[in-house]
Amino acid sequence: MSFSPMIRRSLRICKDGPRRPGLLRALCLCWLCISGVQEAPAAADQPLYLNPDAPVNERVADLMSRLTFKQKMGLRDSSSGIQLRGRGLGWSETVHGLGRHGMATVFPQAIGLAATFDVDLMEKIGAAISDEVRAKYAMGDEPGKRREAGLLCAAPVVNIVRDPRWGRAQETYGEDPVLSGLMGQAYTRGMLGADPKHPKVVICVKHFAAHSGPEALRKKFNAIVSLKDLHETYLPAFKMVIDAGADCIMASYNLVNGVHACANPYLLKEVLRNQWGFRGYVIPDGGGINAIWKEDSVAKDRAEAVGMAMHGGMDDPGGGEDLAEAYKRGIVSEEDIERSCRNRLRSQFLLGLFDPPESSHYDSVPLSVVGCDKHVALAREAAVRSVVLLKNNGVLPLDPKTHSIYVVGPSAADINVLLGNYNGINGRLKTIVEGIVERAGPTRIVNYDMGVPGDRPRVNKYDFVSSHAGHNDAVIAVMGFNSMVEGEEFDPILSDNVGDRKEIELPAWQREFVDSLRANTRGHPLILIVTGGSAVAIPELHELADAVMYAWYPGQEGGTAIADILFGDANPSGRLPITVPRSTKDLPDFLDYSMVGRTYRYATKAPLYPFGFGLSYASFAYDSLKLDKRSAKHGSTVNVRATVKNTGKRAGEEVVQLYLSDLKTSVRAPRFELKGFTRVALEPGQSREVMFTVTPRMMELVDNEGKQSVEPGQFRVYVGGACPDERSVALGAPRPVGGEFAVR
Repeated sequence: MSFSPMIRRSLRICKDGPRRPGLLRALCLCWLCISGVQEAPAAADQPLYLNPDAPVNERVADLMSRLTFKQKMGLRDSSSGIQLRGRGLGWSETVHGLGRHGMATVFPQAIGLAATFDVDLMEKIGAAISDEVRAKYAMGDEPGKRREAGLLCAAPVVNIVRDPRWGRAQETYGEDPVLSGLMGQAYTRGMLGADPKHPKVVICVKHFAAHSGPEALRKKFNAIVSLKDLHETYLPAFKMVIDAGADCIMASYNLVNGVHACANPYLLKEVLRNQWGFRGYVIPDGGGINAIWKEDSVAKDRAEAVGMAMHGGMDDPGGGEDLAEAYKRGIVSEEDIERSCRNRLRSQFLLGLFDPPESSHYDSVPLSVVGCDKHVALAREAAVRSVVLLKNNGVLPLDPKTHSIYVVGPSAADINVLLGNYNGINGRLKTIVEGIVERAGPTRIVNYDMGVPGDRPRVNKYDFVSSHAGHNDAVIAVMGFNSMVEGEEFDPILSDNVGDRKEIELPAWQREFVDSLRANTRGHPLILIVTGGSAVAIPELHELADAVMYAWYPGQEGGTAIADILFGDANPSGRLPITVPRSTKDLPDFLDYSMVGRTYRYATKAPLYPFGFGLSYASFAYDSLKLDKRSAKHGSTVNVRATVKNTGKRAGEEVVQLYLSDLKTSVRAPRFELKGFTRVALEPGQSREVMFTVTPRMMELVDNEGKQSVEPGQFRVYVGGACPDERSVALGAPRPVGGEFAVR
């Protein structure tokens, strides 16, 4: 008996399905249809769906015409004479590197990547991550090797951080829709690659749509969201990532305005399909379907829950038997099932999984790319650019004469501080104290003590560490949080609030420890480094410390990157992708999904650190703002030019930011909104003119019905190095320049 190359390949790559039961079983069936075991026909006689040169939609339609109804539901059925073989599409977590699949390059957690305000860097990181995914995915094609990664990549997370207490804020790009959307687009472009014929992976953007805690209630919480907030804040970043090529949407667990997001026809049909023209497919979050009947008892059993989800716009609820039962009961229509199968197959054809071997160069990405030197260098660059310098009274970079350095604090030697959640792992992780010791070298004295635990008060009341602080030329206190105390529901084993934080302040025992250090430093510099995945309120410590920097969860190169900045080998240029309030008391109720009083766009209380803020070892100034018109017709653009100058003594990069305010509106509007940004590298004394174009889309106002339009009136534009809040200037940001134009 002879086998054609196509059949031999089919048998070789027909591996076990995904390791997630039920939910993704149908998702991960990437069908390759062959008739029996006879010799395959010549290429000219092959079915259309096997022709890699045919249009994707025609290939999908041809295969659909050959499948039985059972097969379209994801059930095995040989009655048609077509035998379904599968090359598992699989599943990968890729928030900041290939996670939970062993060795991989660990980039800074997503919130840290957002702090880079660098879309070019983000695109390179996406390309590196998807290369590592493809390399590990290809392992499953080798005899005796199980597939180590899947091509369905669960990221980016573009949920808006409306409240910094949310433990999963670390997985996002912060609180602003435009920043989240632009970073998500760059990540998506990098992940998909430049091959116009085949993307490297399928991007699954999550969690659709209004989802940002609380973790303890996420499977039954009803987020009450106005149409204005939904379309102005919670949805735009999803639309931007879809426009960049995301082909899969993960619906969140929670209810939105009384209807589960996994079965919400307004979100999944009206917005996604009708308004946005989304052509990909929709999957639920892990237990999203079960939540419909187990948590809320909206459905009487899983079959009914599956049916409700499918009818509401879900494409892949998992569980073919449950889907068959839902169809039998009349909950799901034949049209629903046809749509679901068609949408899933489309992504698989785009990936080239029905094409001959090696038809895409991504099929042969070598394992040597995993954790390679190039990716490690990229992780280091990202970590350096993610660090946000929040205060510096001149003690940084460290004086070359600094001989003895005392590194203390619970985050200094903690590997979990590097990783965040949804992380990979490798043998090149560099903690903060390790990075400092390595950079200091043998000619300096670096000592380390934890001093105080991160998650509880010290038991031994004898505080040798604080009393020893004054015997050193500089003290570096590394305080904050790690992924053991904040994260997704089931991850943080030390959390007493199911992954969320009850307060945004540092724990009292950490604050008291820094207080004691200051009292004993004898006037030597005290440098405070804060770790965490969201805002940390430290108003008293800001006053005590000589320098403050925020390090997030900086990835495997975090220690090296922080040492680069401390010793002056690198110039900090990160910016805050979130507002840091002064106190938990300044936050609205955690359960309130209204944007009133939240984020820099709507908050009325002065922050500790404003959105977009960050210092440098250089200094910058803005002047000469020019508008190409002071009065614009409806639908026209306005070009904005401003000059930025490096007024400092060393080279540096400034993140130039564009903000817009609609000065007179018929409904509530943000105080100002980020509309664009760019990085500018300047030598001392060098100036550069930067231009932004304010488009009609940027001028749109979202009304109370969720409709977008440009209202005639007056607009004010700002260009500067942080959001145009007076607190930014008070902390050391250059004063922004501004101007007004009218739209008639």
